[in-house]
Amino acid sequence: MHSLRHPPSRHAPLLLTATLLLSATLLLGACQNGAQHDPIIAATQGEHRTAAFVARDVWRRPVETLAFFNVEPDMTVVEIWPGAGWYTEILAPLLRDEGQLYAAHFDPDTPVPFFQRSLVAYQDKLAAEPAVYDRVALTVLAPPAHTAIAPPASADRVLTFRNVHNWASAGSAEAAFSAFHTALRPGGILGVVEHRAPAGRDLDEQIASGYMTEEYVIALAEAAGFELLERSEINANPADSADHPEGVWTLPPSLRLGDTDREHYLAIGESDRMTLKFRKP
Repeated sequence: MHSLRHPPSRHAPLLLTATLLLSATLLLGACQNGAQHDPIIAATQGEHRTAAFVARDVWRRPVETLAFFNVEPDMTVVEIWPGAGWYTEILAPLLRDEGQLYAAHFDPDTPVPFFQRSLVAYQDKLAAEPAVYDRVALTVLAPPAHTAIAPPASADRVLTFRNVHNWASAGSAEAAFSAFHTALRPGGILGVVEHRAPAGRDLDEQIASGYMTEEYVIALAEAAGFELLERSEINANPADSADHPEGVWTLPPSLRLGDTDREHYLAIGESDRMTLKFRKP
């Protein structure tokens, strides 16, 4: 055993303590800096975002929701029926440099006027800001006729927000979920956010109200070949009874009753929503 040539310095404990404190400070700073530059957070803070959309972040919780679905900047993601582009405003910049966003919108040949207007407005939105949206690939979902939302087994994530009731109403929910399964690679994730009905509600009543039961959505996904991985209460709203005169459209942002009890429904806020994560085996 070798002997020490010099006795330990009496300052060694102080130096060690100072070194540990400095290391801890640097690590904390790195963590805070990383949090500040989290790519999902950065995407939500883009100046391109519509002010009215940003105001709804408190109800839609995009950072928490996309993190729950494990969305990463280098992934291929399919956004289903993006409507006016609320989530597109976040997903497009998030995926632009390293990943790929497919936006599976309405059929250009649809006879439905609302679908026609929505698609044209979305196309105009993409064209107006090429620095954000030039790499978004527009596809079509009009089940059961058009279901090629992305190349087969190419997507890491398929995400749908508040759409299931529409397919249930049209009798095309099974075809839609089958399209999701086809587009996803093995191990890929299907993320579903949907207005939530109390368990046991009749399907006709679900469709009429716009609120679907978790049991119904899970059964659809499992029938298409998915397995349920996890549920989250990220988008829950305990103040919502899911029982309103005009269904979910009674609440904001629709406020279908106009000024009737407007403050009451504004105080409730947006709907109570399930957030489900499925995996393609």
